[in-house]
Amino acid sequence: MTDFHYAHKNTQEGERVTKTAPFNKPQISEEILSLRQNAFMAEIPVSDDETLNFLTTLVSALKPERILELGTAVGASGAAMLEACSVAHLTTVERDEDFYKAAVGNFNMLNLSKRVTAISGDAGEVINGLPENSFDFIFLDCAKVQYIKYLPRLKKLLKKGGVLLADDILLFGYITGEAEVPKKRKMLVEHIKEYISAVTNDGELYTTVLDIGNGVAMSVKK
Repeated sequence: MTDFHYAHKNTQEGERVTKTAPFNKPQISEEILSLRQNAFMAEIPVSDDETLNFLTTLVSALKPERILELGTAVGASGAAMLEACSVAHLTTVERDEDFYKAAVGNFNMLNLSKRVTAISGDAGEVINGLPENSFDFIFLDCAKVQYIKYLPRLKKLLKKGGVLLADDILLFGYITGEAEVPKKRKMLVEHIKEYISAVTNDGELYTTVLDIGNGVAMSVKK
């Protein structure tokens, strides 16, 4: 596997684990399971088991026809969503060229390429070129510092009744006070808090913050 140059996990303290994590394991194919295991070994940013289980359960219930994912990594979560919802088409954006190439290869290996529009580029630039009211479901899992910046545009891309799911919203327990915030993460924590405040006080959204995995915020467009 390619030697990727940045890690997802908190290398000092490890991933945040909730009390419900042992009960929430994703039902995914052996091929996607193997893809995720290889990704974890290489410290590639893929969703933890509990988050992926919630994501696939939600997608299987909602059955969105058009999904937007910001932060493809190597395609594990995107592939799992497509596996959980046979009617869905995935548009997924990744700025890291190595991740993008690996994801395209993995979608091809999993025979999912016809249901995927993979885009290599900066998410902030890409979303400005996408048509409004065109997505039923958006999975936000890219640079956390940009969440608050992207929110206004993502709301426009989302159809009425559509779901915006933001991952890593509790950030290793820094947001809840479970863990002390390192100095280098203080600005990031403030940006995440801004996002949480924005979506929970937005009159156009119904939002709930869930203690799942590293924390998710689920918003529904009114």
